[in-house]
Amino acid sequence: MPGPLPEGESAPPDGGLPAAALDRLGRRGLGFYVHVPFCASRCGYCDFNTYTATELGGGGAQAAYADSAVREVRLARRVLGAAADLPVQTVFFGGGTPTLLPAADLVRMLRAVDEEFGLAPGAEVTAEANPESVDPAKLAALREGGLTRISFGMQSARSHVLRVLDRQHTPGGAAAAVRAAREAGFEQVSVDLIYGTPGESLADWAASVEAAVELGPDHVSAYSLTVEDGTRLAARVRRGELPRPDDDDLADKYLLAEELLSRARYQWYEVSNWARPGAECRHNLGYWRGDDWWGVGPGAHSHVGGIRWWNVKHPAAYAARLATGASPAQGREVLDPGARRLERVMLELRLRGGLPLAGLTQAARTSARRAVASGLLGREAHDRGTAVLTLRGRLLADAVVRDLVS
Repeated sequence: MPGPLPEGESAPPDGGLPAAALDRLGRRGLGFYVHVPFCASRCGYCDFNTYTATELGGGGAQAAYADSAVREVRLARRVLGAAADLPVQTVFFGGGTPTLLPAADLVRMLRAVDEEFGLAPGAEVTAEANPESVDPAKLAALREGGLTRISFGMQSARSHVLRVLDRQHTPGGAAAAVRAAREAGFEQVSVDLIYGTPGESLADWAASVEAAVELGPDHVSAYSLTVEDGTRLAARVRRGELPRPDDDDLADKYLLAEELLSRARYQWYEVSNWARPGAECRHNLGYWRGDDWWGVGPGAHSHVGGIRWWNVKHPAAYAARLATGASPAQGREVLDPGARRLERVMLELRLRGGLPLAGLTQAARTSARRAVASGLLGREAHDRGTAVLTLRGRLLADAVVRDLVS
């Protein structure tokens, strides 16, 4: 998880939740996010809670991680109790690089979720992976163990761009990984791209999108590069070694991605995500729609019934708490109606389905009418009672959100 953890209030040692939160469980879908905080090396642009193998030992080591994660799944069952007698719809292994762990460890964590809660028929089970972190045998073991979806961090098809990003794979690595995933029988394959890297031309970006399309994935994510404080990339930009990403360049590249992906019959369903019909990431849709999820792992965030909490960040501290039977939660907050309304606008407005206008304040509805007049929200959708971003609106989504919550 990126950035410092919030402050919030202290979480109880046993991880218990208020009865009101448990009473709401089941009204929305339930998912599990499993944060695997290990990487072979740290990319210069990344500020996620990740560690290399040489940084950790003891209970925080990679070899011991699955044991700790399984303990947290069992803790989740105790905390949620009878209220959680509903099957899990989605499981998402993120990181870090989940596929640095042996396939057997990922499968064991998935099996714990199934044993404690049960997986819904047709549950979506995703793992993020770097192309160089998998081979045909590992992919086959993951698929046989119950994973249905895999998302590869392709990022670019240009060698010089990958070098600036400190990525370890070659341009051909993503293609080989996608082919191997198909051969292993994965139901869905996704690739992630990053645009706006210093030194990346518009032609470089076009080549990357076209290379991704040629792989025939079911889903494509395209994220603009963000220079996060405290990263190696930020230090290089600060020293003048690399230019800071340019907003106009980022906008041009987003528009090009939309053009090339829509031409290839991918449809945007969230500002940074495109998919073939029916291949949208159901786990991430759960986040954007305000579903419930339990986040397993150091630094992971959870949300159940209007309560959000987050775990301690360091793997050793995380493992130590669970080894004693205590919750790894460090802090939590109760989302009041104002906070829920703000999050609803911020997240649902990013979706192709849009944001219902009925729940907005009068001032926000007035702002929505102005956004329609400015070409940022679609007129037809607005007349049907929904705020839906136009293509121009997607480029200015943050500004539209600010207007609707001010």
